[in-house]
Amino acid sequence: MENEGWFDPWCLLQGLRRKVQSMGVLFCQGEVTRFISSSSHMKTTSGKEVTLKRIYEVHVKMDHSMEYQPVECALVINAAGAWSGQVAELAGIGKGPPGTLQGTRLPVEPRKRYVYLWHCPQGPGLEAPLVTDMSGAYFRREGLGNNYLGGLSPIEEEEPNPGNLEVDYDFFQDKVWPPLAQRVPAFETLKVRSAWAGYYDYNTFDQNGVVGPHPLVVNMYFAAGFSGHGLQQAPGVGRAVAEMVLEGHFQTIDLSPFLFSRFYLGEKIQEHIII
Repeated sequence: MENEGWFDPWCLLQGLRRKVQSMGVLFCQGEVTRFISSSSHMKTTSGKEVTLKRIYEVHVKMDHSMEYQPVECALVINAAGAWSGQVAELAGIGKGPPGTLQGTRLPVEPRKRYVYLWHCPQGPGLEAPLVTDMSGAYFRREGLGNNYLGGLSPIEEEEPNPGNLEVDYDFFQDKVWPPLAQRVPAFETLKVRSAWAGYYDYNTFDQNGVVGPHPLVVNMYFAAGFSGHGLQQAPGVGRAVAEMVLEGHFQTIDLSPFLFSRFYLGEKIQEHIII
């Protein structure tokens, strides 16, 4: 009942970026097109031979350029959000025989989500927190002018085409507005002012994050698949990945249930509350 609230995701992201830049981190904008790796072989305790790969060079196609920039690397952290599954495929992850660890893909793909901004003069006051209805519809206040921001994740059968970022206003009219108006009767008279669409890095396996190293591409680490919760969990996940890279294991928080190996083992950590 106290210390609750919400934050502006864009402002937090920019704050984090500025902080790490002040600490010497260099940002380069481009698209990863290829990984160059070396291979080695080892036998498991059961006598099976497995191939281990180590990435030593990444080809990056720089923005506004037709050429790629080769980047030598000791390790790669795949935090490519909605495109992390595609980046993993470039490293050969999931390209082996079905049913094997080599054939286990990173099950993360782009899912389009809408965010709507509406005005309602008689809406909840400044004490209103972020509210999530049992239907999955959510809202929070946006500023001081009786504006509100919210949306709803569609059911699997109603997933919109992720090939574009066009907004479906009928989705608000038919799916979002009715539960909002039932939860907050004042919202019966709301007026939608604007909206936008963006991507969730949606983990189709259990809608939860993937954190830590790949068991076979030994120097690729994951921080992906958070299905809409990524920025909320980013500081903790960043620390966990750093600990794994520097110390070889999680220290502050044990995130071992979220390792990549759970996809091969079929061990779901199901997230039921996706907003």
